[in-house]
Amino acid sequence: MEFEIRRGGDQATAFRDGFELVDAAEAWGLDGVWLGEMHFTPARSVLAAPIVVASSIATRTKRLRVGLAVQVLPLNNPLRIAEEAATVDQISEGRFDFGIGRSGFPRVYDLYGIPYAESQARFHEALEIILEAWKGEPFSYKGQYYRFENAVVAPRPYQLPHPPLRMAATTEETFPRVGQMGLPIFVGLRGMDISTLRVHVQAYRRAWREAGHPGTGNVYLRIPVYAGATEQGALDKPRDSITFYFSRQADLQQAAVGRTGAGPTERLQARVDRLATLSYDQILSERVAFGSAAGLIDRLTRLREELALDGIVAELNAGGLIPAEQVTRSLAILTQQVMPAFK
Repeated sequence: MEFEIRRGGDQATAFRDGFELVDAAEAWGLDGVWLGEMHFTPARSVLAAPIVVASSIATRTKRLRVGLAVQVLPLNNPLRIAEEAATVDQISEGRFDFGIGRSGFPRVYDLYGIPYAESQARFHEALEIILEAWKGEPFSYKGQYYRFENAVVAPRPYQLPHPPLRMAATTEETFPRVGQMGLPIFVGLRGMDISTLRVHVQAYRRAWREAGHPGTGNVYLRIPVYAGATEQGALDKPRDSITFYFSRQADLQQAAVGRTGAGPTERLQARVDRLATLSYDQILSERVAFGSAAGLIDRLTRLREELALDGIVAELNAGGLIPAEQVTRSLAILTQQVMPAFK
């Protein structure tokens, strides 16, 4: 859930529409909502402080889980992140999920004055500190970027030892690394098609097993979803929004090409070029799940089998151009006609 600012809309409306969708999700039995973290994008979203929004959702709901997808760990002090996340976990009485990542957009790092080249190392130090902080015992840390003596973080999380973690993976190197770490994973189709993603998910599960972790890992697919009353309507209505979405993704990822820490330049440029030239038919076949209830049940079933998925995180208004009432109708179809087929 992005709390998108619709074209011609304002920030107050973005918050109101977002919370109204949360209330509908609570009433209609959705398992949970996930909040992105987006800085310095006033034309796109108001989710600059998702932990604050998560706290608000926790107090206005009784059943719904609320998660971050994702908290960008290198952008803030890890002790502060540990305190805030544990606080939301307490307020929600254990309905909080902690998604983590480092973001593929260097511009945010530039504006915060943090070198993007340091993002990987800062991420791993921050995660070590947060996990140690949640034990509620005094500890000290001496790393390359963070150093402190005798810190005790309170409160401890409601869920012990800590809220469920889930890490985002968008580059091919990250998949086996997260499997080795033994963490559940978010995957998506922004930068790759289904057949490519399948290979990387297999690498994640292989690394998980080779590291000796129990089970086979846990994979959630983040994907734009639109449910319509008819198959044709479900393909037509989100067309402008999703086309804009992938065009914007190409522009955002272009800014990362050539930056230290972003990955090989040629591979990134090829990904950007592919995003910029996607036809609508290619988007429908490889990057989204649009359809009637019956069509979506079939599509999501095939995706679950092909990628061995454990869950779907639906982006209900990718691109931000779908009117609020259509998004709500889409959610109604999803929760009342599609979800029961997977319970």
